[in-house]
Amino acid sequence: MKRVVVGLSGGVDSSVAAYLLQQQGYEVIGLFMKNWHDDSVTISNECPWLEDSNDALLVAEKLGIPFQTVDLSEEYKEKIVDYMFNEYEQGRTPNPDVLCNREIKFDVFLKIALDLGADYVATGHYCQKNEIEVAGQTMYQLLAGADVNKDQSYFLCQLSQEQLSKALFPIGALTKPEVREIAAQMDLVTADKKDSQGLCFIGKVRLPEFLQQKLQPKEGTIIQIDKNDPIYNTFEPAGISFEEELAIEAEKFPYTPNMGKVVGSHQGAHYFTVGQRKGLHVGGTVEPLFVIATNVETNTIYTGLGSQHPGLFKKSLFVKNDEVHWIRTDLRLKNGETREVMARIRYRQPLQKATLYQFEEGMYVRFEEPQSAITEGQFVAWYEGKELLGSGVIS
Repeated sequence: MKRVVVGLSGGVDSSVAAYLLQQQGYEVIGLFMKNWHDDSVTISNECPWLEDSNDALLVAEKLGIPFQTVDLSEEYKEKIVDYMFNEYEQGRTPNPDVLCNREIKFDVFLKIALDLGADYVATGHYCQKNEIEVAGQTMYQLLAGADVNKDQSYFLCQLSQEQLSKALFPIGALTKPEVREIAAQMDLVTADKKDSQGLCFIGKVRLPEFLQQKLQPKEGTIIQIDKNDPIYNTFEPAGISFEEELAIEAEKFPYTPNMGKVVGSHQGAHYFTVGQRKGLHVGGTVEPLFVIATNVETNTIYTGLGSQHPGLFKKSLFVKNDEVHWIRTDLRLKNGETREVMARIRYRQPLQKATLYQFEEGMYVRFEEPQSAITEGQFVAWYEGKELLGSGVIS
């Protein structure tokens, strides 16, 4: 009998995942990950992990499977929280959920599971896995979940072939209502529990307060850039290569503190991200102000009026070579190669037509339509049909 360790989070999805695996004849062990208890940094006023671990225990008892809690808070602080602080300090916006899957659930947690003699680890993600043979070798495909409203493949965009080989996603072929129905039929305590929000296995995080505990407040100016500013005049210099043209498209607009008009002040550029609307506290504008750029060196925030401001839109983005990650390693592009794909730059964004261009320095992703709020530090993921082929950190 194959043994599988399920990451029981105390939510309905992982509860039903454990039940389905049991029905399929696996020997199932439930493990709850405790990822935070650093009293020097308050992540949230709430303490969801106590309630969640208790719910996970009740589910395990109901299913009659072994259960234990593993304390991964040290690894979580080092691999996720410290990384977050470092990225924000540099003016980038990290995605902790993608990192949590790559560094914690399918690395640290996976190793613990293998030490327990497990053949697989399983989670309650809405995504699917498939096996195909390529040149006599088994390749694992990461596919979108059947429930288009809940598809979570994007959060797993950094997984490797080795990690996928050990992963099971038991609810990937189901819809959320179907999962809740199974939980209700089994009378699981999590059947009607609301979906968790915020950082994986931690809960809600009030980001500015969280960041202020490590990144000191520092007053700076908020500058509004007019949509008709000459900076947005598109020009194409003659005699440049296609790679140079892509580089111009992907470049940040060269804002300087003497541009536009000062409309307010803030307590630290590193607390803000491109596309952000809330938290600026600038009133009296005919449309909402959006953050179109930040500069942590000059501690300046640049804003534009309305969601269609030209400063929000870019057609291309760049991923450095060491940040390009292919799940389907057999499809990796060589220097000079291109591939037409569907891509997204954030979770739940509808897939967009795009082309990948691989050059010596890295990869450009060029979209058919300009994209709003392409954000440094976030992940772009590219798909073919339902399959997620790879991803990269936006530079």
